[in-house]
Amino acid sequence: MITDNRYYNVDLAPTQDKDRAWDGINFFVLWVAMSATILTYMCGSVLIAKGMLWWEALIIVFLGSVIILIPILLNAHVGTKYGIPFPVYCRSSFGIRGANIPVLFRALIACVWFGIVCWIGSSAIYNVLTIFIPAVVVFPKKYLGINLAQLLCFLFFWSIHFFAVRRGIKTIQLLLKIKAPLLIFSGLLLLLWALLKAKSLGPILLAPANHKPLGEQFWQVFPIGLTSVVSSWSTIALNIPDFTRFAHSQKSQIIGQTLGLPMTIVFFSFVGIAVTSATAVIYGKYIWNPVDLILHFSNVWGLIFAVFVMIVASLATNMAVNVVSPANDFSNMWPRKISFKTGAFITMVIGVLIQPWKIMASLDTYLLSWLTAYSSLLGAIAGILIADYYILKKANLDTAQLYIKDGKYWYTHGFNCKALIACALAILPCIPGFLSSLGVLTVARFWLGFYEYAWFGSLFIAFFAYLLISKKDNGAKNIN
Repeated sequence: MITDNRYYNVDLAPTQDKDRAWDGINFFVLWVAMSATILTYMCGSVLIAKGMLWWEALIIVFLGSVIILIPILLNAHVGTKYGIPFPVYCRSSFGIRGANIPVLFRALIACVWFGIVCWIGSSAIYNVLTIFIPAVVVFPKKYLGINLAQLLCFLFFWSIHFFAVRRGIKTIQLLLKIKAPLLIFSGLLLLLWALLKAKSLGPILLAPANHKPLGEQFWQVFPIGLTSVVSSWSTIALNIPDFTRFAHSQKSQIIGQTLGLPMTIVFFSFVGIAVTSATAVIYGKYIWNPVDLILHFSNVWGLIFAVFVMIVASLATNMAVNVVSPANDFSNMWPRKISFKTGAFITMVIGVLIQPWKIMASLDTYLLSWLTAYSSLLGAIAGILIADYYILKKANLDTAQLYIKDGKYWYTHGFNCKALIACALAILPCIPGFLSSLGVLTVARFWLGFYEYAWFGSLFIAFFAYLLISKKDNGAKNIN
């Protein structure tokens, strides 16, 4: 394959046939490993905290998981067919240089998720320290909005990732093998704990006396609830080619993902739903964040086990989901200088600088100012990728041209302006609602309603806008 070294390195090269060993079971296990997370637990717990009934929350989680499966499978196709990762896939629609824009969006969002998961893991460590040695860890002085002990716990947990990155992909594989069965077992234990503490399953799943099923309260929460579930997986909906490039057939990745994704997401979300419902019975308030929940455990060994599970789960999730993809993304931006490991370290540094504890400070900040906000960006990118690959290019790419300057996918100075315009048009309607969520602007209810469906709105606008402004020849430069 003829390539330009400025846009090619070994991490971005098409996967060789000898490396295509993943079958349906591999993809099923992948989704079990990725879904068995604290964040999936929170997909359900936040809905209960917002006033949903257990079955209403479960409907939203199931619907969201089925919806997000569609773009995941659509974007997965290119990885299996051509063996290319997400950053290279973006070049076909955004241009070889222009691909850096969606790739940077995706990378920065992963960096923030890295920081959030780091904060969750470090908070578990901090919380257990406050129980055993409160005099040591409680400091009144704040540093960047948190006390010194919290900051040290965060940096300690962050440093563990540093050593895991240095050891490479084998460490990630080992963590995933440990994490999946550990999270399944601990999830079942947590359900059992909730059942015993609440005396029976009945009180946990009963509706509040003043709640009307599928009434006004449900429809008020439905938009933001559905968007939050979809948004939680909208990142992987883009970079799924990073994984399916190792599949040995389209059938294997489709079956594995279709069976693995909805089932595991619904199961772990149900754990969050049931346990959060139980906290209202047991403690008189909804405790949606599992890190805060462990403070209420009276059994020392149970507390230590819970912290251990959170540490392993957070570390494995970060390494597999929030390090691999942005590392490839940063490598794509400067292939000659940024290797996979360098990209991983960039991810980790940004994850500290964004101060993730501010995002997790409140439920509304987490849902509206974070999950919903970034979904507008990723929805727009997904709409353009799908429209370009399936409608304009009929699922046919010239792989070699994806690595060549002045080739078919160079467009105008390396940028496909049509894709960038469509992306901007899709994101623009979400801005008023986003500013309102930050409290800096008061807007009409229409804009708030549109923002609550941010991922859906931006995807459809980008999809149709891109098709309307693109020429029949896909805007690709004719070099014949």
